Amino acid sequence: MEENHYIRGLKLKRDSIASFNNYPFHLPSIKTLDELSFHPNVTYFVGENGMGKSTLLEAIAIAAGFNPEGGSFHFNFTTFNSHSPLEKHIKLIKGIERPQDGFFLRAETFYNVATNIEELDREPAPGQKIIDSFGGVSLHEQSYGESFWATFVNRFRGNGIYLLDEPEAALSPLRQLSMLAHMDELVHQNSQFIIATHSPIIMSYPNAKIIELTEEGAKESSLEETNHYSIMKQFFDNRDRLLHHLLKQ
Repeated sequence: MEENHYIRGLKLKRDSIASFNNYPFHLPSIKTLDELSFHPNVTYFVGENGMGKSTLLEAIAIAAGFNPEGGSFHFNFTTFNSHSPLEKHIKLIKGIERPQDGFFLRAETFYNVATNIEELDREPAPGQKIIDSFGGVSLHEQSYGESFWATFVNRFRGNGIYLLDEPEAALSPLRQLSMLAHMDELVHQNSQFIIATHSPIIMSYPNAKIIELTEEGAKESSLEETNHYSIMKQFFDNRDRLLHHLLKQ
């Protein structure tokens, strides 16, 4: 049921915004925003660079109780305070259920999360080390892709809300397909995903809601209607012709 979403949607508190001429409120996706509703399983934010995908996802994450640089609800560190003020001007519409787990996984600041885990585990404390819940191997001793993947498959436990910002930056196409399979397992364990992505592979989860951010604002799209899918299809359907015009050969 809709009421059982962890996050059913959001409303922009427009009356609290002093000016729509300043960042990030001047972005078309924010300037025209009133309310968004999310899918109970998987919702995607897609669009070109600069349209506000990561900014919007970050605001949702902070409003939901996550650290701006990522991690679980319990992470509380700051490397560089660069997040926008948008979270102060949105209201999350929550369901009846509360998540038992959660994680904000963003490619941009994942190194900082890995470093914070190392620092916390150096402090003497009884019981399990934090890294054990990430697979037991230092995230800094793995490649970027492997550490990102280790976090996804080991730390995401189900019954949770998971926010991912451009996970394709760390994952090969094969791993992106594997990600869909593991997402499906977690969805069947009562989990909800909100993902900002450029990848047509990642945004192909069946029956998901795709919210495309454009110069005209935010709109719901099908996979095939997105600009990302269209460009990739053109490339693979007629690569030589596209490259001929692009490279002016």
